[in-house]
Amino acid sequence: MLEPSIDDLQTKIKSKYTLVTIAAKRARQIREEDKKVLVDDPKSNKYVGLALEEIMADKLHVKNDSN
Repeated sequence: MLEPSIDDLQTKIKSKYTLVTIAAKRARQIREEDKKVLVDDPKSNKYVGLALEEIMADKLHVKNDSN
């Protein structure tokens, strides 16, 4: 079972596509660049799980490029 749940994640980021894209990019950053995880006491051992936890903790946001 995915934790945090997709329903909970979509309260933070509405679009599933955007959610997946942000989580994948952040997971890649953590893995390749040895970036520090932005949440205290993460539950996940996997990079995507860590990225999803960061989203739930409001550490990652969608940047709006509205003109």
